[in-house]
Amino acid sequence: RSAQEMKHMENISSLLQGSSLGEYQRPDPKSEREAVAAPGEQPWEMIMDKKHFKLWRRPIEGTHLYQYRVFGSYTDVTPRQFFNVQLDTEYRKKWDSLVIKLDVIERDLATGSEVIHWVTHFPYPMYSRDYVYVRRYSVDKENNLMVLVSRAVEHPSVPEDPEYVRVRTYESQMVIRPHKTFDENGFDYLLTYSDNPQTVFPRYCVSWMVSSGMPDFLEKLHTAALKAKKMEIEVRDYMSAKPIESGGSEGKASMAAAEHKSDGTCSPAQLEYA
Repeated sequence: RSAQEMKHMENISSLLQGSSLGEYQRPDPKSEREAVAAPGEQPWEMIMDKKHFKLWRRPIEGTHLYQYRVFGSYTDVTPRQFFNVQLDTEYRKKWDSLVIKLDVIERDLATGSEVIHWVTHFPYPMYSRDYVYVRRYSVDKENNLMVLVSRAVEHPSVPEDPEYVRVRTYESQMVIRPHKTFDENGFDYLLTYSDNPQTVFPRYCVSWMVSSGMPDFLEKLHTAALKAKKMEIEVRDYMSAKPIESGGSEGKASMAAAEHKSDGTCSPAQLEYA
């Protein structure tokens, strides 16, 4: 589904270029909202139009929350670098100052799925939030596409901590489309995101926090990818570390095994840390 949504955004990308194409005239806001939404979907409202990305939101039915969508491009880093930086949890602890804790709890070697525990600062006076979520990624070389999906789960190893507010509703999908190849500069990306931070603030306050925090996060992510490109930081290459094909009980990796440090000669099937 994430890949289909990316294709839909690509199909209307000329619409999103605005009047920069000379004689082309930007459509009215209502037409643009309907174009961004897939057929039969609720329309999106654009709330930010920046040089490198555009941000939309739409209400989630039956709640006071919004779903957000970002469509953007970068031309100075490669898709592989951008993809790896998002997956490398050890590196994120260095470039994201909001991270309090970020650990891989469990890993399934058969599918590549990982359960993550993430604790993050929230703006004062709110408590810090913690997330337990499962993520899975796929690199489709045939269709020149990379996909990373995450959603909240429960896990017996991570009970609620009274020090944090547990976020139980969270979904994120990132799709990356290289302009050329995975190792050449330039790509488009589509990020679709929603969560329930369980605040007592009204919806417009939460919306403001997300819409102001999203550009800041994307800029930090971009800067981190640039540093990885310049080899200032070594980032694990998740494209070459493919999950093994066999299933069954051997597919589950305990954290004792997952935390075992690599001696530098591990096979591509082994993911010692992330």
